[in-house]
Amino acid sequence: MDAYEIKPILESLLFVSDSPLRLETLLEIFSGSNKEAILEGIEKIKREYEDDSKGFELVEVAGGYQFRTKPKWSEWIHRLKKIKVVKLSRSAMETLAIVAYRQPIIRPEIERIRGVDSGWVLRALMEKGLIKIVGRKDLPGRPIIYGTTKAFLELFGLNSLADLPTLKEISPPPMPEEVSGEEKGLEESQPSPSMEDSSTVEEEE
Repeated sequence: MDAYEIKPILESLLFVSDSPLRLETLLEIFSGSNKEAILEGIEKIKREYEDDSKGFELVEVAGGYQFRTKPKWSEWIHRLKKIKVVKLSRSAMETLAIVAYRQPIIRPEIERIRGVDSGWVLRALMEKGLIKIVGRKDLPGRPIIYGTTKAFLELFGLNSLADLPTLKEISPPPMPEEVSGEEKGLEESQPSPSMEDSSTVEEEE
């Protein structure tokens, strides 16, 4: 099978799949083709759908490849599908972040970091399919170990956990009252960092 045939077949497979297609799965389907030919076909599709005239794009997410509508057209998709946005409370986002960055992790460790009981939040996140039980720790009582799911990666558009932003990237800049007098003097003599250099997660009400 030549590259000319692989590309349209790839498009068809990606179009009908309701979850990201892993390279391993594609290699099984294209049993007579090599890995390089498949990757070349994927790159051609990526470049083609990068064009602003296209309504969707090919992205790497949750360890595979998937067609996704471009974010700038989301308003129109919502009008058609009447999609119910996944809403997470501040406590849920806080707990999910702890699990994502510290996994594998047990409930007592989560509660030590948060300072409050987190049982109901963990249950809610499991019901939404964002975290899962990955085992039990070899400690008295055999506490449950939690980790994030593939659905978590898909929801946040991540290919793997390695794509999580660093804590420095998501930490907001210090408030004015947190800056000492000496630091204030230093700020007056140097340009302040741009807000574009850091990112924060907005809570959905």
